[in-house]
Formats: sequence, C-alpha cells, structure tokens
Amino acid sequence: MSVADYAALLVDVGEYSGRNDIAHLFPRFVGLAELKLNRILRVGDMEATAVVDVVDGDAPLPADFLEARQVLTASGRPIRAIALQESAESGRSGPGAPIGYAIVGNRIKPFPTGSYGLTMTYYRKIPPLSATHPTNWLLEKAPDAYLYGLVEEIAVWERDAGKAGAAQQLKMSALAGLGIADERARWGDAQMTVGGVTP
Repeated sequence: MSVADYAALLVDVGEYSGRNDIAHLFPRFVGLAELKLNRILRVGDMEATAVVDVVDGDAPLPADFLEARQVLTASGRPIRAIALQESAESGRSGPGAPIGYAIVGNRIKPFPTGSYGLTMTYYRKIPPLSATHPTNWLLEKAPDAYLYGLVEEIAVWERDAGKAGAAQQLKMSALAGLGIADERARWGDAQMTVGGVTP
C-alpha cells in the first residue's frame, strides 16, 4: 500500500470509511489520529537530539518533546531520571555536575541546580500532516496506520462503535508491524550480552 501525500490520504480515507463528504473535517480527524499515535508509538524515526541550555537548574524542553531516551552532561556522562523528592535532596548537596533530572511540565530540572549544557536524545512528536505539509516519515513508512487511524476517528464521530473497533484493531496491527520492523532495523544482528558480575 502506498499513499503519496495528504490529498491522496483524504481520497483513500473517504473510500475506506464510505464517507466522501468529510473533507471539511479532515484536518480535525488527522489531528485526533496523530494525538493518539503520539501517545503510543515509539520508534527510531521519532528520535531526535537537542542541546539544552540549563540556567539555574531549569530549561524548556524541545517543543516537539514526547519522552526522554538519554540525557548526557557536557562531558558525555549519562544522567538518570529521578523522582522529584530525590532531586530536591540532590539539590541541597551543593553545586556541581548534574547527577539526575526530573521532567516537570514542559521543563527539565537537572540536579544539583546550576547552569550548564546537556545533550538530550528524545522521542519527538510525529510531524503533523496538513495541506501545506503533505507528507512525513510515518505516511511514507506506514500509510496503513494513518488510514486506519483516520477511519477510526470518522467512526467515532459517526458514533459507530463496531466500525471504530474494527478500524482500531487494524491500526494497532499496522503499528505492531512498524514496531517489529523498527526492532529488526535497530537490533537485527545484535548479540545478547549478560550484564553484572560473572561467577
């Protein structure tokens, strides 16, 4: 299955849903489908890296941030996510290189508090489709995920639970296939290693 762009997706969704009268609602359905996809999908194509400039222990997250994968200090040392209570206790230990961070709202708060640079690898939101941005990596790799996600949104709008459930199952199957392909691309020839002390 290949869907060239936003306009072609609109045509296909109309055919699959049996609704060729929804063009005026299509941007709303796309937004809702992408909202759901962003909640559950985590694949390599969603990864990005950004430099975060922390000032007095606080910095904004990237605008398209969904979830942190790795946070590194300026020297390249990884730091871990920690609970707010633990981070508050770390903050009392005095200045120094960061040892952990907490995500609070749309901000990252490394601890101990200070001003320094961090490098964050994170999962970013799917670039939204629109008439002015007619394609993205997900439409190119998994057009069926978009197609069934949109059919699901139309069925919800129609209050047709059976149709929505069937479309959701097809969407989840498409996403599972995308996840398997992503794992194979990342780890296909990797060898298993056992960590820790060996006897």
